[in-house]
Amino acid sequence: MAVRATVSRFPIDADAQEASGLPWGLTVTPFAAKDENEIGPAYGSNGHLLPRCENCYAYFNTYCELDQWAWNCSLCGTLNGLPSDAIARYSNPQSIPEMTSSFIDLEMPLDGSEEEMTQARPVYVAAIDISSSEEFLELTKSALLAALEALSPGALFGLVTFSHKIGLYDVQGPIPVVKNVFIPPDGESSLSLELEDVMPLLQFLAPVETCKDRIAAALETLRPITSWERSAGAAQGMDSVLMGGRGFGTAMEALFNYLGSEFGNTFALARVFAFLSGPPDYGRGQLDTSRYGEQYASKRVDADRALLPEQTPFYKDLATIAVQSGVCVDLFAVTNEYTDLASLKFLSIESGGSLFLYSSTDDSTLPQDMFRMLNRPYAFNCVLRLRTSTEFKPGNSFGHFFPDPQYENLQHIICCDSYATYAYDFDFADNSGFSRHSGEQPVVQIAFQYTVVVPPEGLSNSEMSSSSRGKHTLQRRLRIRTMQFGTAHNINEIYDSVDHEVVLSLLVHKVILASLEDGVREGRALLHDWLVILTAQYNDAFNLVQYKNGNKSMSSQIDITFSQCPQLEPLPRLVFALLRNPLLRFHEEGVHPDYRIYLQCLFSVLDPSSLHCGIYPALMSYSTPDTLAYPRHSLSRAALITSGSPIFFLDAYTTLIVFYSSTADPSIPFPPPQDCLLRQTINKVKQERSITPKLMFIRGGRDDATVFENYLIEEQDVDGIGFASAMGFVSFLDDISQRVTEYMK
Repeated sequence: MAVRATVSRFPIDADAQEASGLPWGLTVTPFAAKDENEIGPAYGSNGHLLPRCENCYAYFNTYCELDQWAWNCSLCGTLNGLPSDAIARYSNPQSIPEMTSSFIDLEMPLDGSEEEMTQARPVYVAAIDISSSEEFLELTKSALLAALEALSPGALFGLVTFSHKIGLYDVQGPIPVVKNVFIPPDGESSLSLELEDVMPLLQFLAPVETCKDRIAAALETLRPITSWERSAGAAQGMDSVLMGGRGFGTAMEALFNYLGSEFGNTFALARVFAFLSGPPDYGRGQLDTSRYGEQYASKRVDADRALLPEQTPFYKDLATIAVQSGVCVDLFAVTNEYTDLASLKFLSIESGGSLFLYSSTDDSTLPQDMFRMLNRPYAFNCVLRLRTSTEFKPGNSFGHFFPDPQYENLQHIICCDSYATYAYDFDFADNSGFSRHSGEQPVVQIAFQYTVVVPPEGLSNSEMSSSSRGKHTLQRRLRIRTMQFGTAHNINEIYDSVDHEVVLSLLVHKVILASLEDGVREGRALLHDWLVILTAQYNDAFNLVQYKNGNKSMSSQIDITFSQCPQLEPLPRLVFALLRNPLLRFHEEGVHPDYRIYLQCLFSVLDPSSLHCGIYPALMSYSTPDTLAYPRHSLSRAALITSGSPIFFLDAYTTLIVFYSSTADPSIPFPPPQDCLLRQTINKVKQERSITPKLMFIRGGRDDATVFENYLIEEQDVDGIGFASAMGFVSFLDDISQRVTEYMK
């Protein structure tokens, strides 16, 4: 569990927090195997015996005062009695995880019989759009063949197709058999038959270890729906089938109900991989994609505002059904036409799944992404709870979860991998703040309760009876991290403790929220104003503005680069880069609304370092493929020219570019050889990434270098595209300086 705060020394009270101009909060990656310092938890068992405070329900931890019979809660100060079994256990503290570490991971007993605990076969269902092209289906087949290699032997797999009908595949016999049910064309009618009546669920879900070849054979039979088949559908009275034929909403609704009937019995978690080649245009949940063209043509309506909210609540409601059915949805959209991901995204983000967007089938990384996603560990049926000491409290929470309808600050996460990150900001509980004289410090406790599927080889013989061998077993665990923070006695101490990457994370969450509620223009204004206020507060705190006759004189140069505080120095560049990012660029600049939604979904789950890379890519240079020259350059053409290096490596999170300068010595091998330092760096980056980045090799002077040059943002105008201003970042700082001057008058 990695936790990083915007400031490691908390503001002493609300006035100090306001005066700093900084967001106050933290990010947490709960299923990360280690903490932010690469230290793992203390493991143990009997998590249900861990004492809890009778007042605030916080868990006992190493910061609590303990005597023979009682303990003081480190969060609220309440004195709690110790039960007799705990007194006996804590008499030998060296062997107890919660006595030796503030980061613990304890096994919990599972409710139910041994038979129920071993009914844990992971279930995966591929739902494939056949109102598509041959190229789309070939790519999808490749992705699913890669997925089959990554699935554990105990998994169950189901194959379903959708168009103007739903096709269920039985792959357990000698030849694959498909049974179809037609989808009513209108948005009100449901299916005439439940899928359970078309094919029993356990006939549909096939064991991967015995049916892998048959599943692969079934995939080879997939063909795009033809105009003849659509005409045949129309002949049955479904006239509008000729107008469309992608009944995605009806298919998903039926599939969730189908799987939900066995939730908790056959499976504890099902993952649905939904492959979509365009917008749903048939049956329930069909989307009107003409609004994209209308808004694009009209200058009277703010397209950035109109295209971001969902146009129908159907998919948000459907996500609730998925969650209740124990289903996590991963959505793979392979299309360059407007598909309205603003409406569809709820299926994945609320169920703990992922949203992927590929603009074409030619260079898509879909097969690699599928394999990567299934090859890493994940937890499910998770509950995340953040508690604080009494002086402050969690404010907003951000991330892909759904909040508990009853309890505050409690989030449910259907599926969580080791990359998924969530964010919180803090507010003071009242005006008094933290005590300046007390020895007690602010405490944050994060509790993460989760379930994992343990394969048979993950259990010792003593943990398995002979009847459960060969079966997957559920294991419930409780992971707790308790952290104590210092308080800052003045604003300089706050600034000196800033983590600029976490500040960026909180800013990104806030501007995404503002964009969704009020449009991109408002999100940009919010970000711009924040930097102006921060700069003004900083200049005031460091007395950089001179006073004459009681009035502030602007004769002195305002410090807009935070030269006296290294921790704040990166922020103007990061804000400039965020304003240049497609996340906040205007619709008329050519940013596709679906791509913007994809970036919102991607950026809102990244850890702070990855997000930094996505917003302001890392650019390093090499003298030779084996010799690093400079580890970090600014994103400017000037940096390339002045460095004199022949090779540059740019990491923009989703894209990796190796660029050879036009002046590079022809004897330097291109592309770099497999055994060189640069290749090792590239491979390490790819290995550690949650998605598969595209790797490009470009030779300056020979190849089109536009893709690479577009990342050199510092000489681009922040409000335009191209190179309208040769002093993009410089003029941006001048503008901030003028705004600060006006603000401080």
